Amino acid sequence: MYKIVIDTNVLLSALFSNKGKSYKLIELLTAKALEDTKYNVISVPLALEFEEVLLRPKNRQKYDYFTQEEVRLIISDIVSISHQTKLHFLWRPFLKDSFDDKVLETAVNGQARAIITYNTKDFAGVKKYFDIDILTPAELFDKGVLL
Repeated sequence: MYKIVIDTNVLLSALFSNKGKSYKLIELLTAKALEDTKYNVISVPLALEFEEVLLRPKNRQKYDYFTQEEVRLIISDIVSISHQTKLHFLWRPFLKDSFDDKVLETAVNGQARAIITYNTKDFAGVKKYFDIDILTPAELFDKGVLL
């Protein structure tokens, strides 16, 4: 199975618009989970990051049609359609941003094959040292591995 980890910016993008690849990816992951196939991997630190970032006032202004409780429910839904993994090994600091390290650690511990992000440059060296693909949502769809 081709497991993935979604970066926070992908989930944020899906909340901004229901027309892009991020939204399409969340829809696909939900549909596959209903068929008992879970592709996404999540950890407690990553779920907490989702909550912290998605509930920031500057982000909330961009999707104020969701209440704070609805945003929390969306995060809960993401957790429920994902493999939950514990972080047995930490790799900090490997990347420049500690938030990105949480994504990497979730991917490594959850044996994910790809990190899905719009900030691919932030994950420099991950493919070389961990053999984890760094892909945008569009690149993931181009690979066709979740269909």
